[in-house]
Amino acid sequence: MQNETEDALKAINKRTGRNMPQAVATGALLVIIILACLVIKIDVFVMLIAVFMVLGLWELRVDFATAGLHIPFITLSVCSVASILLTFYAPRPLIAMGLSIMLTALLVVISATVRLTFGTRVPMAVATKLSASESAARLESSYNHDNAITSKGAFSNVGVSLFTVAYIPLLACFLILPLHMQRLNIVNACMLVFLPALSDIGGLFFGALLGKHKLSPRISPKKSYEGLIGSMLFAMIGAFVAVATTFDASLWRTRWWVPIMLGILVGIVGTFGDLCASMLKRDLGLKDMGHLLKGHGGVLDRVDSILMCAPFIAAVLILALQ
Repeated sequence: MQNETEDALKAINKRTGRNMPQAVATGALLVIIILACLVIKIDVFVMLIAVFMVLGLWELRVDFATAGLHIPFITLSVCSVASILLTFYAPRPLIAMGLSIMLTALLVVISATVRLTFGTRVPMAVATKLSASESAARLESSYNHDNAITSKGAFSNVGVSLFTVAYIPLLACFLILPLHMQRLNIVNACMLVFLPALSDIGGLFFGALLGKHKLSPRISPKKSYEGLIGSMLFAMIGAFVAVATTFDASLWRTRWWVPIMLGILVGIVGTFGDLCASMLKRDLGLKDMGHLLKGHGGVLDRVDSILMCAPFIAAVLILALQ
């Protein structure tokens, strides 16, 4: 009986591409932490977002370093936290967000042309990352080569640094904008975080059970059209529950389209975000973007769909609740 259970678990892990017991345990812990922050105070939830973004920046710093690319981690971290806090606390959040992101981009462009190394933490993290990757990826990495900077050049570093600004602090600020709606800020926070998570679960469930038609075999062999349908369906159900339990009758009659729109957008954009992350991993020759979340491949693997969905969820919520 025990052998049959182990064989079944191995089959599930192989089909999903994850260590499912670890993934479930980590996911449950994250849910508890997020809900605890929301119960304590919405400000604590904002701080949690800032912490996760800094952890994601560190993972991206190491990932790019395996290919000889440098992003200014300290500048990005300080500016990301400042942008998130200004977007939340400023009386005019959109203006604060725009100005802080523009200033972040300017400072990052300047910092990306300077390569400063403190200690051995980054080289050790790069060595650990490459040791878990394929041999071809180790050969491609130029991080420890003497000509690492000249082979990539300052323009390459500036390019990936600006990509990082758009990927993390800019998208993270869209997680903050719907929190300014005082009456529904906690509900909005839950939808911003949990709808993409439900979409991932739906895609995983439908893909593992029914997935036959591959969405993009070259980029992500696990993704299927059946999984995409499951992603949209689960996100739609989650949005329907959230809206039905918080919107009053008069608002619900005129906003019936919100769950449908959110389900479709989150399902499609979340899947697209996963594919983008998979494409980035393949270009860098890496198996996972990070290692900080057991069973999920890292912080970036967990938040990529949340970040990609954030502008679309924020736009729908703002339009629906104005």
